[in-house]
Amino acid sequence: MSGHSKWASIKHKKAATDAKRGKIFTKITKELTIAARTGGGDAAVNPRLRLAISKAKESNMPKDNIEKAIKKGTGELPGVIYEEITYEGYAPGGVAVLVEVLTDNKNRAAAEIRSIFTKKNGNMAGTGSVGWLFKKKGLILVDSTQVEEDKLMDIVLEHGAEDMVTEDKTYEISIAAKDFENVKKAVEDNQIAYSSAEITMIPDNTVKISDKSIAQQVLNLVSTLEDHDDVQNVYANFDIPDEILEKIEG
Repeated sequence: MSGHSKWASIKHKKAATDAKRGKIFTKITKELTIAARTGGGDAAVNPRLRLAISKAKESNMPKDNIEKAIKKGTGELPGVIYEEITYEGYAPGGVAVLVEVLTDNKNRAAAEIRSIFTKKNGNMAGTGSVGWLFKKKGLILVDSTQVEEDKLMDIVLEHGAEDMVTEDKTYEISIAAKDFENVKKAVEDNQIAYSSAEITMIPDNTVKISDKSIAQQVLNLVSTLEDHDDVQNVYANFDIPDEILEKIEG
């Protein structure tokens, strides 16, 4: 598993399962609420809210749910006040992990996140320990069967993408966060389907995990963190080779 393409695909499949039991709606509702609280309820001037609404629509969240979440953020409706917190730590094998949390109980969240790290053979670290390894970027993944490489590259570079590489039959388009919406719109305007489009944290370097047992432990930690109700996103700098991943999935 090099880079982000396969992990993003795994998350995409997982999100479909989560949606069936409502978990993904809970996470998106929180993001809508805090995006509206911090940047206002007008998506036209609030890029974070625009992205949250886009995710909500992709997950088939009802329009009423979206509107209610936004109104709770702006104060038009009563709602819970969430805090944004980022926790840092290490997974087995020295893999760096960032955990983004939205919670209404900071003390409870900290204790539960720490417990997950401990139970899954990782450990929490102080603020700034691993955060410097990651950069906020836009990332769009397109299946290579959707479009010719040269055509897609011309489109995305023209609209502000920083780079595009091919990884396991997937085009990975990396974009400065400020240019993400322009590139995403250009891809959509050219009727090119993407498997994932998000603002994410991309590591400057990765840790290669060639031991199946360690790889399984890393994936277990990341998956367990993502399953926590207060966790919005988990980022890690692991690089698991295809053959190891296939054995785990098998």
